[in-house]
Amino acid sequence: MRVRPVFAAATAVLTVAAGLTVAGPAQARSQADGASRACSPYARIDGFSDGLDKTTFQGTAVGNLSALAVDRDGTVAALSDRSRLFSLDVRKGPTAKPVRVVPLADERGAELDSEALVVDRDGSRLITSETEPSVRRYAPSGKLLGRLPVPGALRVAPAGRGRPNLTFEGLALQPGGRTLVASMEAPLTGDGPDAAGHPLVRFQSWQRHGGGEFRLSRQFAYPVDAGLGVSEATAAGDGRLLVLERGFTPGAGNTVRLYVADLRGASDVSAVPALPGPGPGARPVRKTLVADIGACPSLGATAKQPQRNPLLDNIEGLAVVGRAPGGRLRLLLVSDDNENPKQVTRLYGVTVRLPGA
Repeated sequence: MRVRPVFAAATAVLTVAAGLTVAGPAQARSQADGASRACSPYARIDGFSDGLDKTTFQGTAVGNLSALAVDRDGTVAALSDRSRLFSLDVRKGPTAKPVRVVPLADERGAELDSEALVVDRDGSRLITSETEPSVRRYAPSGKLLGRLPVPGALRVAPAGRGRPNLTFEGLALQPGGRTLVASMEAPLTGDGPDAAGHPLVRFQSWQRHGGGEFRLSRQFAYPVDAGLGVSEATAAGDGRLLVLERGFTPGAGNTVRLYVADLRGASDVSAVPALPGPGPGARPVRKTLVADIGACPSLGATAKQPQRNPLLDNIEGLAVVGRAPGGRLRLLLVSDDNENPKQVTRLYGVTVRLPGA
């Protein structure tokens, strides 16, 4: 969503978070030795980089980045919601370097409001657009290969009950490559909150049998924090999902929280017309807070508009780029600047230990 102020090289990719240090618009800046990087008992901020902010590559603005995914050649695919897919060389951090850019289009040649990204086992790209919403498959060249079915109720009104600009924001491929999950950003019209007042957002899954294409499968109810929306979901590697929740308050700035969510045990709500459903209601997805990114040390970051923590901006993309000792995950996050002079394209390196792991 455009919020306005509105494994050949898995080892190489790991260095993006391990080596990412604080960087301003032009260069990296080191922090004093011994400074705490803890954001929570489960997470620490390793660094950030503003090196991509307001830059161009091959005549294309490098910005509006809404999703990240590790590619098979060790680069990180970075999806712009202006229908562009960049490949970033992150091995020489802290500043990522674009090495390729590929344009994307729908069946009529029109641009997409592209928001979420998965690199499939064969190297093809599964990319969501929140306009319809849709999940399309592309070759690495950008050639359109097909699209997945989407339940009618999730489509934007009047075709369905989806709300404009608030549909498929996250996309996750579970280990083994058989289960795909897309997260809506906000509830459907007619869906209510749970008993605790959490709006219920639908997560749609697809299942693949054998070597075939994905088929529609179960749907889940995810309880998002009041005032926030789901801006990303990605596989945690253990059957759970990492979910980013994000919001913006004029004059106060962004709120960004990272959760781990477990779909196992949650009810299939695909046949429930209005959440939370009759009687005791469907069993929602269980989630546990990993970190409020606003609680991370700022590391000397500056903000172009009011923020509770100047480290924050409109964070939309998230990828697991490697593992640290003890089974911890190295994450790369990115903010979407919306080509707005008051916002920034910023990469973040974060290391997390998953609760319950």
